[in-house]
Amino acid sequence: MKAHNSNSMRRRQFLGTLAGVGVMSAVPASVRSAGHRPGRLRQAVCTGVFRGADLDFDGMCREAARLGAYGIDLVGPEAFASLKKHGLLPTMVGGGGSIKKGINDKANHAGIDQRMRGAIKATAEFGAPNVIVMAGDRAGLTDEEGLENSVAFLNNIKALAEDLEVTLCIELLNSKVDHPGYMADNTAWGVEVCKRVGSPRVKLLYDIYHMQIMEGDVIRTIRDNFEYIGHFHTAGNPGRNEFDDTQELNYKGICKAIADLGFKGFFAHEYTPTKDALKTLDAMMSICEV
Repeated sequence: MKAHNSNSMRRRQFLGTLAGVGVMSAVPASVRSAGHRPGRLRQAVCTGVFRGADLDFDGMCREAARLGAYGIDLVGPEAFASLKKHGLLPTMVGGGGSIKKGINDKANHAGIDQRMRGAIKATAEFGAPNVIVMAGDRAGLTDEEGLENSVAFLNNIKALAEDLEVTLCIELLNSKVDHPGYMADNTAWGVEVCKRVGSPRVKLLYDIYHMQIMEGDVIRTIRDNFEYIGHFHTAGNPGRNEFDDTQELNYKGICKAIADLGFKGFFAHEYTPTKDALKTLDAMMSICEV
């Protein structure tokens, strides 16, 4: 539980300060030439999967590349040089607000807009088009008010994302265990935002761990809303650790369902390991080779 809490804290700090970049529909030649994990899903990782491995960021890049990842999620422009050196992508970087203060509140719009425009441009320049977007806490707003505010924000910035071929991914998080008050805590709310914005460059970051806590019925939900999903995150539940036979999520089945739908984005691991980090990552990526 301590590892989980510290992971959440670092993530909140990261999302509150970062401006950045994300996924790909067309992988650059420098990345295509790297050795990738077999299977139909393009697997990526978050830095938390290296917990306990005593690696600096360059070391994480080296090991991610060795194990066949396409890239690393939740990193900023300061990490681009190391990623490029190892043939990796910044598969998801911040820029779209924080968990607590996001696009659902008009008071946050001006600051987020400025940061996100810079993030979109940096993302496009690297060639890895996904910028994360956070809805923010309800903080007295109704879900409809937050939805309308979020749509207004995204309508104002979507032209730049479309022109530069960058996908803006609204992350779905649970408000039951990890992030009390977070507004985008269910798929239906996120899908409605996407529908009202009506842009192919506005999609969801579907976090399997978070949505298992809030909704369950993961495979059916993914199938029913597939056109609105641009990126995935993984972790076991309960605990947000590696997924094994002590967990209630069957990742082999989930991965097969996603691959069968023809998913072309990235499938990124965001669990906290409880055992040897590198052996665990190898095992988790093997499970997801479908």
